[in-house]
Amino acid sequence: MIQTDAPAGIEGLIEPTRVHSRLYYDRDIYQEELRKIWYRSWVYVGHVSEIPQPNDYVTKSIGPTPVLMVRDRNGEIRLLLNKCPHRGNQLCAYRQGNRATFTCPYHSWTFSNTGELIGYALADGYEGESKVGVGLGTVPRIGIYRGFVFGSMAEDGESLMDYLGGAKAAIDQLCDNSPTGEVELTAGFLQHRTKANWKFLLENETDGYHPGFVHGSIFQVTKSGIANLYGTESTALTRDYGNGHTEFDLRPEWRRLGEPLKWFGTNEQRLPDYVAQMNATYGPERARQIMIDGSPHTMIFPNLFIAEIQIFVLQPVAVDETIQHVTAVQFKGAPDINRRLRQQTMGSVGPAGLLLADDTEMYERNHRGALIQDPEWLILSRGLHRERIDENGYRIAHSTDEVPQRGIWKHYLKLMQE
Repeated sequence: MIQTDAPAGIEGLIEPTRVHSRLYYDRDIYQEELRKIWYRSWVYVGHVSEIPQPNDYVTKSIGPTPVLMVRDRNGEIRLLLNKCPHRGNQLCAYRQGNRATFTCPYHSWTFSNTGELIGYALADGYEGESKVGVGLGTVPRIGIYRGFVFGSMAEDGESLMDYLGGAKAAIDQLCDNSPTGEVELTAGFLQHRTKANWKFLLENETDGYHPGFVHGSIFQVTKSGIANLYGTESTALTRDYGNGHTEFDLRPEWRRLGEPLKWFGTNEQRLPDYVAQMNATYGPERARQIMIDGSPHTMIFPNLFIAEIQIFVLQPVAVDETIQHVTAVQFKGAPDINRRLRQQTMGSVGPAGLLLADDTEMYERNHRGALIQDPEWLILSRGLHRERIDENGYRIAHSTDEVPQRGIWKHYLKLMQE
């Protein structure tokens, strides 16, 4: 453990405009985060489209804890812990599949996909013993909003709707870009392992200060004009929804330009089928507004990042290691735009992608820098003088200001003090 003169209590490590580096590397703090954030709050787990049929399952996680997201034989969504209660073996090693039962590979105990123990191998050794109460662990609470499945390890607490608060609007905005009002996560996930603390990623997702520098080379090569969204003249905003949820809101810029599908780097003429479907579903006026506003850029605390055309899921696996699970958003029933969504996702965050590699380099540099003892405090004061409250009561500021980061740490401190 690195020795510092930092205050011992968590409240001494977080101030309104600065945080202590110890928050990123201290193993005891990381374990406390698991208990008070990942195993107590609502955490995004998966999407219903990943398990469309009865008996479908997919392996997921809540923090570092493996979870089976299952649609049981009756069609109900369940979250089961991927651990055999006999000797603790990992019950299912396959990423996804379809099965009504799970059999442990170690001693062949078998469980239904509702979690109950239904059979022992060599059952005579358990004669007279009850199977009741010997089933799989379950995530106590499940909440689903527009297909997005959240779980909470806490037996009680605020509802998912109260937890999401204003961030529900971002999920609505995303789904409204589909002519059926539904999105699907069916393109498959890429996994990117980063040697950095999860909070560096959390803070970065709605940071509008870095793109013009970190991603400057790709903006220059593509001549896309995206860099202007992060410049001094941009009308885009940063927003703190509360509960740790934050947003980089590009809608003011897209509305200023007033061109449908400009947000996606294309136009109506190139996606005629999609445009026709949107007009048929929403009517021309509403469809035009949706296609101007585009998809959101929102971080739902602690792990769901809606990045316009992609979904990122953050998974902390150690104090200094995080896995990013990323997939292309697919708008249900819109094959022409979905093909482009997949192509752009591969170009930006695929194995040879041009954006995520830049960010990952910064995350790992940040983590290495956190271990340097001078200076120990990191500054988060940008734009404090121009913060204001929007018409819905949320704190906002310029696109390059650190409203999101201050909001994240405010909520983090609240959770860690409970």
